[in-house]
Parts: sequence; C-alpha cells; structure tokens
Amino acid sequence: MSNTRVTTTVPELRDALASEQPPLVLDVRWALGDPYGRDHYADAHIPGAVYVDLDTELAAPPSPEGGRHPLPEIGALQSAARGWGLRQGQAVVVHDDLGNTAAARAWWLLRYAGVADVTFLDGALGAWRAAGLPLESGVPADPEPGDVVLGTGGLPLTDADGAAELAREGLLLDARAGERYRGEVEPVDPRAGHIPGAVSAPTGENLAADGTFLSPELLRKRFADRGADDASRIGVYCGSGVTAAHQIAALTLAGYEATLFAGSWSAWSADPTRPAATGPHPS
Repeated sequence: MSNTRVTTTVPELRDALASEQPPLVLDVRWALGDPYGRDHYADAHIPGAVYVDLDTELAAPPSPEGGRHPLPEIGALQSAARGWGLRQGQAVVVHDDLGNTAAARAWWLLRYAGVADVTFLDGALGAWRAAGLPLESGVPADPEPGDVVLGTGGLPLTDADGAAELAREGLLLDARAGERYRGEVEPVDPRAGHIPGAVSAPTGENLAADGTFLSPELLRKRFADRGADDASRIGVYCGSGVTAAHQIAALTLAGYEATLFAGSWSAWSADPTRPAATGPHPS
C-alpha cells in the first residue's frame, strides 16, 4: 500500500504559493471534443499557473499500436517540463476544470518520471473559484527554464499482453463510462466493448458532488466491492490512458497500488486479433 500524498487543498495551495518555495501549478485543461483548453486558460487561471497541452506535451502522436494518447518519450517530457519552469526537487500541483480527470495524466507521468511531490488541487479549478480566490487572464511570458531531470519507472506500467494477463489473473478495471464498457456506444475508438475479464469502474464515481475525491474510506469500499482486496495485482485502462490515471490516483488514496495500461481501449480495439466483450459482465 502507498501512503504517498495525492491531493492538496485550496487553502494549502494558497498558502504554498505565498511561501518562499512555491510549487509549480500546472493547468491541464483538456476535454474530449474541446480543443480550446489554451483559450480557457487565457480567459482565467490561477495566478502563476502554467498551461500544459495534453495532446502535444503529455502524449506522443497517436498510432494504432500506441492508441490516441501514447506516453511521450522521456526526453520529450523532460524538455516540456523544463519549459514549464520545473526545477529539480520542486513540488508540483496539477489541476484542470473537469474534476482533475485530464490533469491526472500530468500527475501520473510526472510521478512515473520520478518527481516525488506531485499532487492534485482537490476539487480542481472549481474549488479555487468557489473559495473566491483571485484569477488572472491573458497568457504570461514564458517562465524561466527549469532544470528538472526525469527518468522512468516510478509507477508501474503495462502493455496489452499485460492487461490481458491482469484480466485473467488479477483485477483489471475499466475506467470508462458504463455505456462504453457495455458496448452500447463507442464515440471515438475502432470497436465497442471492453477487454474480456475487465470490471467496470467509471472514473466519475471517484468524485463527490463538489468535484473533490471521495474519502479514502469510501474509495476503499468502492474498489473492495469490485474485488480489489482479493486481487494479487490491479490494473486500470480507459479510452486512451488519461482518465485511467485518475483511477490510479483514487486507488492510491484508498491504499492500493495499480498498474496503467497506457494504450487502453484505443490501442486494444485497433488490433483485430484482440477480443472484445460486450454487456454488463466482465466476460
């Protein structure tokens, strides 16, 4: 089990930004079908926050093998992170305006790359707004380049073969909406359905009504009810490996360790040799 800190509250971030060693705040506004994250950032963002483009900085170009959002090469991620101004040893707080489901890719990638202190702004930008704290508009000048050095292996990762094995021998959670898991709709990927043996666990159910994570106790029950306590290993996938990272954060809060299948359904469904199951049950 992991006791790694996952979230930062709005008051904690407010105080940290006024300290002598403020964290780097990353604004990762992105949503499927909404390509205007940078414009939303320019309209209003937390003072000092740096905009991060999920499609170009937190993912490699799409491919059938890698899916819609393959993980970037570590050298490219390091270059991007230095461009954000990230310094070696600096804390990072990530957020979006959608329950942190997109910002989760930045959280997972930076932890995978060895950044020790990466947390979510719990409640995302909505919580900052609700607290009446200041926002600024416009696009600021580029930050002073950072010097962070990134690596790999800080979090577990698997491929399609590993995901199939997890579905057979451990617990593989499907973090997409239930109707996509059941194969009733498929808006973006080549085929509908789910990986045979995977259990439905929609990412949205990790959150309370105000967009904050559920308590660790409620998350523990949520995942235990899906078999987490009996599983030797846990894996997660979604459509393209983005919201699955949010599920891994929720599992971390609940005291579990989980592996990401980064290619997720977008890569699995693009391979005609991979089977697909439909309906409400795993197989």
